[in-house]
Amino acid sequence: MESGNQTLVLEFILLGLSEKPELELVLFAVFLPVYLITLGANVLIIAVFCVDQHLHTPMYFFLCNLSVLDICYSSAYIPKSLKDFLSEKKTISFNGCAAQMYIALSLGVAECLFLAVMACDRYVAICHPLNYTVIMSWAVCMKTAAGTWIGGFLLSVVYVAFTLPLPFCGHNQINHFTCEVTAVLRLACTDIRKSEIAIFVMAVLVLIVPLSLIFLTYLHIIVAILRIRSADGRRRAFSTCTSHLTVVTLFFGTAMVMYLNPRSVVPAEKDKIFSLFYGAIIPMLNPLIYTLRNKEVKGALRKAIRGRQMSSAICCKW
Repeated sequence: MESGNQTLVLEFILLGLSEKPELELVLFAVFLPVYLITLGANVLIIAVFCVDQHLHTPMYFFLCNLSVLDICYSSAYIPKSLKDFLSEKKTISFNGCAAQMYIALSLGVAECLFLAVMACDRYVAICHPLNYTVIMSWAVCMKTAAGTWIGGFLLSVVYVAFTLPLPFCGHNQINHFTCEVTAVLRLACTDIRKSEIAIFVMAVLVLIVPLSLIFLTYLHIIVAILRIRSADGRRRAFSTCTSHLTVVTLFFGTAMVMYLNPRSVVPAEKDKIFSLFYGAIIPMLNPLIYTLRNKEVKGALRKAIRGRQMSSAICCKW
């Protein structure tokens, strides 16, 4: 369908990670287990939180929300990418591309906000322990979580609004394995400076502002931890904080390289690597980081496994 010199794009062709079919089979063999581990590890954290009453605290409530986010975030495009690894023609409809872009961006923005909320939770727990249950009541936690989810879906409208309405003039080959906003923006056949400015401003809002809040809260947290007289108390406080800081560093670091640099600074091929890292690897690493460094979660997991083994033994006995 043509109108003047412009062509209405009805679908996009994803060029993928590699042009070599044999390499794409290797990628499929690598990322299928990655996706399955992501699902399994995050579902396990959610299940343990629901079953173990000792984990019904604000910290683990937010961690459970983070696990739900990671499941949805990785599922936004990894199943489609796995299918494309085995396909010769990698196409996605215009509406499908819009939906994929919006959902992935919304969940990514929500994760930025959740990581900031989790930092505030650690600040209250360590700096104001006597008032913790009052400040971080369940009503506050529920409202904060709801606001974070809603905020992610509302803020992401700006990204889509400044990308998909642009004229593409028949250019429909996305040099990416997913409908990444920066990759789609490269196809526009018009001046995209306004879109780039809008996307940069939004990136500052959803990346720099939460990261600055996290930085300020951890300055207060470090000062408070150094005042703790007990060596064991300091160790436990640092342990809960280092897991969160590791996740923050990985997620914000890669996202900032993607969205706070001009297009000319980050080549398309590196775009793919960074997208792959924060879209597939980080959702898998998050539950592993929190689980491996958290004695309470590991204890709850061991208790759940022992309980299941005992139930299986009783069933077998009967």
